[in-house]
Amino acid sequence: MDRRIRKPDMTGNGSTLDMTSGRPSALLLRFSIPLILGNLFQQLYTFADTIIVGQKLGVTALSALGASEWLCFMMFGLVQGMTQGFSIGISKHFGEGRNDLVQKGIFQAACVSAGAALLVTAIGQGMLVPALKLLRTPAELFGMTRLYLEILYIGIPVSFAGNMLAAILRAFGNSRAPLYAMASASITNIFLDILFVMVLGMGIRGAAYGTLLSQLCAAVCCGLALKKTGMAKVERENRKPDGRMMLAQIRLGVPMGFQNIITAVGGLAVQSVVNGFGILFLAGYTAANKLYGLLETAASSYGYAISTYTAQNVGAGRKDRIRSGILSALAIGTVTACLMSSVMAVLGRPILTLFIAGGQVNTGAAIQTGYHFLCILAVFFPLLYAVYILRSCIQGMGNSTMPMLSSLIQVVMRIVCASAVTGLIGNTGVFWGEVMAWLGADLFLASALLYRYKRLEI
Repeated sequence: MDRRIRKPDMTGNGSTLDMTSGRPSALLLRFSIPLILGNLFQQLYTFADTIIVGQKLGVTALSALGASEWLCFMMFGLVQGMTQGFSIGISKHFGEGRNDLVQKGIFQAACVSAGAALLVTAIGQGMLVPALKLLRTPAELFGMTRLYLEILYIGIPVSFAGNMLAAILRAFGNSRAPLYAMASASITNIFLDILFVMVLGMGIRGAAYGTLLSQLCAAVCCGLALKKTGMAKVERENRKPDGRMMLAQIRLGVPMGFQNIITAVGGLAVQSVVNGFGILFLAGYTAANKLYGLLETAASSYGYAISTYTAQNVGAGRKDRIRSGILSALAIGTVTACLMSSVMAVLGRPILTLFIAGGQVNTGAAIQTGYHFLCILAVFFPLLYAVYILRSCIQGMGNSTMPMLSSLIQVVMRIVCASAVTGLIGNTGVFWGEVMAWLGADLFLASALLYRYKRLEI
């Protein structure tokens, strides 16, 4: 039996993409653009949640979404990071052309994901109420926030399935299928938000159910797409538990998952401070973060692209291409970040008004808070794009510990600014904590990448 994978032609049907030959910039853009569009669709349905909740249910419900934001990121960021880590070995074996190892990798990743899904779901439900109390969630928001998160956490196994399937597709260089999956999920979520919240009057519970069902839609779409590629078929001899391969996947996946948990811990510390600034500040901060999240989607897409690119070229033994890929990704990221900064500065204020109904009391104060935050972020946005690219390149080389440490640096920066700087310059110290987190991570990651690249033996 031929164990090698026939590398596809670049002009093929797009189900896989060999990134070990061809212009790095062209490959990265070809891979990234569908991911950017897919992430935009993902952000679109979080936008839909925020706009519909803010307009239909008011500032209190909008603030409840804000109070849940970092707890959402903690759990679902853990899922996303772990599944991305599980897939790095699959991408490397694809670059090597080892079909047997690709099949084994898929089977082991499925087993590890299933076990992790049950464990994370149990932890999420158990820690929810203590976490909300620890965060000093305002009494008027507590019940609403708890209900919203309880429903979302039920869907953690669905999120594991969808993210794992999407990660495997990306490992093969396929970024189109995740785009179609996210587009379908976004349309589904918007429709369900309108139905559950605006038509049936289910309140914030309806927004949570809409998100959960849209995640199920994305998982089904990714599963069907993977089946169509023909790469998902695992031969009988490759469907056996392999402790060594599972351990290798866990060693990559767990630090990447914990990297997002560490980031979330910093965000939760900031959230606990922000919760004490009042509902109007929290509403403006929440609305600004939604736009911020939308405008950083290209950064995460470039991160996925350079991770897959690097892993495939490590497998192919092409160290020279890794260097040119990093430089191309940084150039593309910087240009994109400057464009996103322009959007924040020019369109930030009118976009914020979409989230907060004009007839509500003192909404101008909330909008001003959000716009001030956006203006600070806009000046330094290229730093954020560099964080994603440098971190993901190191992960593609097979090291997930250094990126995890960079997240720890970000946490320290955010906590210091939230706890100390706010005492000196007021509430806006929270905003500067975000910028300092990016700068600290960039300095560490640049040094780590140089060290790791010099020691790479391929």
